[in-house]
Amino acid sequence: MTQLTGRDPSLLRRINSAVTLHALRGADALTLTQLMEDTGLSRPTVEGVVEGLTRQGLVAEVDPDAGAPRRGRPARRYRFRAEAGHLLGLEVGVRAVRGVLADLGGTVVGTLRRDVHQETAADERLGAVRALVADLLRRSGVPRGNLRAVGLGTPGIIGADGAVELCAAVPGWTGLDLGARLRRSFRCPVLVENDANLAAIGEHWKGAAVGADSMVFVLAGLSPGAGSLINGRLHRGFGGAAGEIGALHLLGRQADPEHLLSTTDTPLRPLDEQAVAGVLRRAAEGDAEASEALDRFVERLSHDVAALVLAIDPEVVVIGGWATGLDGLLEPLRARLAGHCLRAPRVALTELGEEAVALGALRTALDHVERELFAVDR
Repeated sequence: MTQLTGRDPSLLRRINSAVTLHALRGADALTLTQLMEDTGLSRPTVEGVVEGLTRQGLVAEVDPDAGAPRRGRPARRYRFRAEAGHLLGLEVGVRAVRGVLADLGGTVVGTLRRDVHQETAADERLGAVRALVADLLRRSGVPRGNLRAVGLGTPGIIGADGAVELCAAVPGWTGLDLGARLRRSFRCPVLVENDANLAAIGEHWKGAAVGADSMVFVLAGLSPGAGSLINGRLHRGFGGAAGEIGALHLLGRQADPEHLLSTTDTPLRPLDEQAVAGVLRRAAEGDAEASEALDRFVERLSHDVAALVLAIDPEVVVIGGWATGLDGLLEPLRARLAGHCLRAPRVALTELGEEAVALGALRTALDHVERELFAVDR
């Protein structure tokens, strides 16, 4: 940790700059006097910092309102230029790629989604991502060079360097150095993370877990996964494999989704969202076999989630994943968790829906840029 001393004026300037920029970012516009009050800095210091931030393109003077009544010369006001840079959140899923574009204030300025086939090869899937990014930037009128950071979520165990160490859901994904491949397309940092982890971040930022610093997001897909925040920080585990609850059936319980959701004596194949949605729909209509299949699936899911709840003791568990039929899962899941856990958490449906992963990726990119904007130890 850097120790601030009177012999280190460059560090003092960075601290003053970070404090001033933080004050401007939290307001529409501020005068120099207001900045002095908010930061505790002297007027000459504030004037010098604002001048430097203006040269960097991060601050701009606000034009006085020509229609407003004036008494003397109006005070000069300054604002944070959120448009000085942009951030991109991406999701590369099994059947779709999605992008969310925002300015430095986190305001979304564009979204786009493209379908891909579940068997699409890795190179073709990456091509779909690049095409989506180009289209999204063009539609939003944002130059590629204005991107400050890119966050990306995808299924699988993701290493700290952005490489996919293991992924059974996306063809050709295991062993792919996804981060390195995508960094060739951008002149800014590219941050790759597991999709459920980013969905947890997204729900904590703008969804069902706002204000809950200990939470679990469950991606209730064909092989359920989960992301967890503990005291407001993402828990990745030692090797990035935390939350892979879809592997619990390997512990001797022959309870794979193909058998759990089957309404016959044979496994449900091909097992995809469309097939599962059919089972959930039939269960809602009162079909006995489908209701039993749904009950088996919820029991398995409740065991998986309970393992995390008992380990983490979260305030809330957010359920996402399948867009169809989740309403039918929520109440049975709540009841079972109450029986399995010493202290049952609040259980809620995702409020971000299919955008949870991309918004979490966007938040990760924003966090990265904020650390740079407000850094003093560099």
